[in-house]
Amino acid sequence: MSSEQNKDPINVVHLEGNSEKDPNNRIPAIGNQPLMSCKSKTNQKHKSESRSFWRAGDYAVGNTKSVTPQGQLEHARVHPKFLHSNATSHKWAFGAIAELLDNAVDEIRSGATYVKVDTLYNAKDESPALLFQDNGGGMDPDCMRQCMSLGYSSKMANTTIGQYGNGFKTSTMRLGADVIVFSRATRGSRVTQSIGLLSYTFLRKTGQDDVIVPMVDFEVTGRQTQPIICGSQADWSSNLKLILQWSPFASEEELMQQFDDIEAHGTKIIIYNLWLSDDGVLELDFNKDEEDICLKDEVVTGKGSRESHRLLESHISYQLRYSLRAYASILYLRKFTDFQIILRGKTVQQYIVAEDLKYSKVIIYKPKLGLASQEISVETTIGFVKEAPLLKVSGFNIYHKNRLIRPFWKAYHEGSSRGTGVVGVLEANFIEPAHDKQDFERSALYIRLETRIKQMIMEYWTGNCHKIGFQSRIPEIRCMQKELRVGEVSTGFKAGYQLPTEQPVVGLAANVPHGLAAGSSKEEESLDGLGSTTIEQICEENIQLFMKCKDHKEKENDLKNTVGKLEKQLQEAKRKCSQLASHIENRKKHLLAKQQEREKI
Repeated sequence: MSSEQNKDPINVVHLEGNSEKDPNNRIPAIGNQPLMSCKSKTNQKHKSESRSFWRAGDYAVGNTKSVTPQGQLEHARVHPKFLHSNATSHKWAFGAIAELLDNAVDEIRSGATYVKVDTLYNAKDESPALLFQDNGGGMDPDCMRQCMSLGYSSKMANTTIGQYGNGFKTSTMRLGADVIVFSRATRGSRVTQSIGLLSYTFLRKTGQDDVIVPMVDFEVTGRQTQPIICGSQADWSSNLKLILQWSPFASEEELMQQFDDIEAHGTKIIIYNLWLSDDGVLELDFNKDEEDICLKDEVVTGKGSRESHRLLESHISYQLRYSLRAYASILYLRKFTDFQIILRGKTVQQYIVAEDLKYSKVIIYKPKLGLASQEISVETTIGFVKEAPLLKVSGFNIYHKNRLIRPFWKAYHEGSSRGTGVVGVLEANFIEPAHDKQDFERSALYIRLETRIKQMIMEYWTGNCHKIGFQSRIPEIRCMQKELRVGEVSTGFKAGYQLPTEQPVVGLAANVPHGLAAGSSKEEESLDGLGSTTIEQICEENIQLFMKCKDHKEKENDLKNTVGKLEKQLQEAKRKCSQLASHIENRKKHLLAKQQEREKI
């Protein structure tokens, strides 16, 4: 990409856009207008030049008008359409957001302690914008130009998540048509502030045939800022003029105000003209939850009761598909010690899958990397989800360099119930992810990993399925289950009326939900002798009891928190009472002393 302004006159071409109601949410303004709530603008509309992302590349391309100056070598241009086609590598908006979170996480080595993700309000056209801000090392003028360039990356592949030098461009252009970046950096005793604008709207509407990125830089001395002139003053002024014309900011003063909340070093990214869905509404939903950013929720369909659907909807494997907070909570394998992801003002609590499994075990996997490669060992944690067998969730969570690539990957597909409830966690640094970091390149190593995961699932299921109520395929355990069943039937014991427990539930076929046992092979048939009570009825009762148990635990936690608060209040009241008693005692002594003095006189 080039940071130089095209010397030819800019002919603005009008592109017809969609209009959309302003989201009903609290979003602070960007620009010189005061903070305001979008709720007060429910009936107003803003005209967005952005269309649906998947149709944003459909516009006519004019003839190439630039000619290589005499004496210079020919070079391949990057047409603005490439920005859009390059961004289509992200099929999922959350995948694009994850790229920007990765960049902030990589800044931990430069001292970053947080990344903020929030919504802003564009005062120019009454549209929402998306904010990413960290307190990492920041970018000096050279780094800013590298960031805006395609394919350039100074990151070390062994120590960082990013490595291709393409994530910033693909992710920002996937979320919105335009992005403006503010960065402050300290290199030795030199402090710089840089501003860069990557605007697909500007490039389309002015008919550019090359990607032009206006950028301006400042040097900070004390409280004074001076422009850094790399070319001529006219070029610098032209870049500033373009930034003011095509960004949410109308003056240089407003631009400089954006550095006010950036610390000694850090970066702020504002993505605006956010893309619309095919229905003509914002792809990202800022209204559903004031502490979250959502995508359109998927409706739970299929067999099962309302309680079983409710159980599924409460699980992370379902929520991460539409909730950014849920997705961000599972995005990194290891817990941060001194770093926070702050989403719309509230810290994201990390969810570690391996810590939430029951009957878990660690399996060592040794991938074959090649004859000349050193042998490595990879720890794989596998177990049942704590709600098994009531919850039909299974799959492997595959990470790469601490970053989630494939969540709940169903490597094993079979019509029977085998593998139900089995979840695994593995960090596969030995295979390469795809450019969007939502899948892996289908290499020989990947295929061997897939085969091994299937084996792990079946080996674990065979040895442990009896613990959650399925009939074991191991003869010794199967025999014990039959003996236990006969004893239950002969004594008139009616199985199935117990809550899910961390203890093995051997031989109680009543704990197998309807639909699981029905799809099982002959070796996994439901046990007989349940009398008049059907498996489906027992399963429904088990689900209801489980949900009641869950509700009671939540109430118990609430009560504990309340008791803790009351105890603190009691201690505070006792402390104040003690202070008051001491004050009264001192006051009495003081008055007594005065009275004695008067009596002496």
